[in-house]
Amino acid sequence: MKLEELLKDIDYTLVSGSIDKNILSVENDSRKITEGTLFFCIKGANFDGHKFASQAVNDGAYALVVEDDVTVSDDAIGSGNASALDDNVAIIKVKSTRYAMGVISAAFYGKPSDKLTVIGITGTKGKTTTTYMIKSMLEKAGRRTGLIGTIEVINGDKVTPAKNTTPESIVIQRYLKEMVDNGLDSVVMEVSSQGLMLDRVAGISFDYGIFTNLSEDHIGPNEHGSFEEYLGWKAKLFTLCKVGIFNMDDEYVEDIMKGHTCEAVTFGMKKNSDYQAKNLKLYEKDGELGITYDLDGKYKENVRVSLPGEFSVHNSLSAIAVAKEMGVPMDNILEILTDIHVKGRVEMIPISDSFTLMIDYAHNAMSLESILTTLRAYNPKRLVSLFGCGGNRSKTRRYEMGEVSGNMADLTIITSDNPRDEEPQAIIDDIKIGMAKTTGEFVEIIDRKEAIRYAIMNAKEGDVIVLAGKGHEDYQEIKGKKYHMDERDLIKEVLEEEDVTKICGYNNRYFTRGN
Repeated sequence: MKLEELLKDIDYTLVSGSIDKNILSVENDSRKITEGTLFFCIKGANFDGHKFASQAVNDGAYALVVEDDVTVSDDAIGSGNASALDDNVAIIKVKSTRYAMGVISAAFYGKPSDKLTVIGITGTKGKTTTTYMIKSMLEKAGRRTGLIGTIEVINGDKVTPAKNTTPESIVIQRYLKEMVDNGLDSVVMEVSSQGLMLDRVAGISFDYGIFTNLSEDHIGPNEHGSFEEYLGWKAKLFTLCKVGIFNMDDEYVEDIMKGHTCEAVTFGMKKNSDYQAKNLKLYEKDGELGITYDLDGKYKENVRVSLPGEFSVHNSLSAIAVAKEMGVPMDNILEILTDIHVKGRVEMIPISDSFTLMIDYAHNAMSLESILTTLRAYNPKRLVSLFGCGGNRSKTRRYEMGEVSGNMADLTIITSDNPRDEEPQAIIDDIKIGMAKTTGEFVEIIDRKEAIRYAIMNAKEGDVIVLAGKGHEDYQEIKGKKYHMDERDLIKEVLEEEDVTKICGYNNRYFTRGN
């Protein structure tokens, strides 16, 4: 594609060279440069692509996109590469190479978001669960839908583990192009505040934006300097989308909506919301926890969600709103919600009719407190919390999680998470410092499988057990190496090794339905 065409939608200064070049690839990784590449010189936390300008030219780059001045060595230009021909390499200077990367990459890949219905979800909590709800609803209605999120990227039958909640723009544009080529017509994606701040979604045409909720998170070095900054970047999505869907129950919704340029659709429990939930009722059946409510506003229905807690109401309302705005039949929507399962997000593992066992990603004090508060509302006989903390991370998190669990759970099982370069027992000892501030009962079992075995074999009728911290992760990181460890596998192994007749209310629904 001609360089001149790629630059149409950005402001730039041509420092040297000619824009009459045919670009064969676009890259921000200097190790991937081949003949004909346009190379984006990106400033990262630990590197600066501008330092690789000469190397990029020497390796065959036809063009460099920069925001700082660069000097290309004579050796690189005189290397004999085709990039040195035609008035030498083109150096294009822009205000932000990150923003330019998104817009230019979109142009290079044929502006794929224009060929898809794009749904972006932002907020502190609920993004992952809501993306899966929406994807399932759209697919139930016959729409081929991709997903880009914290857990994975789904493109039809192709599933790729995710590295970032919102990948770099050049990666997102490749994913979107692959989805278009694969015949998909829609995509739902998590949009993080970092993704908005770093222009990872530049060049994407959002049809819908969803605001789930906001609380203090991602504030600190290499993230956001303040809560106000964090909020401001979240709000940016609603200047990029055509229709915004807002949680009217969140205390910060008015701040999020300030300056929005999109059509507004609302949801929540407040009167006059377009999608309003009324008459909430918790339910428990055969070890499954869920919630029902009456939908009011634009539509009137009785809704049953097979996930626990008030947050499941908000997640489902936002999913209902976008699905209905896109024309999905209500029958399809309601059917999905009655049997929704999201890996690692209050994920029920129904091995018993007498007690509840679930896996959740809660890995800090705030998220652990949230899930334990939610589960306490179901009045369990005992609330059992099993968790560990990651190594090479703040000790404060360990103290806080120990204190939260000690105060809120009837029994805490302290175990190992990702110890990384630390000794697991040292991490457990830190958690116990927080536990010591409480009167909570606890046991410590370093081996996570053995901790899970203890939880299952000592479960009592009416218990609710949450395995917290790992969620969707299928590995354990020890001394710089990742070892396979999926809690679902660990549970299955325990069941295979034990006399299941000794397990309270045991049934085999979960492991006989293809999970």
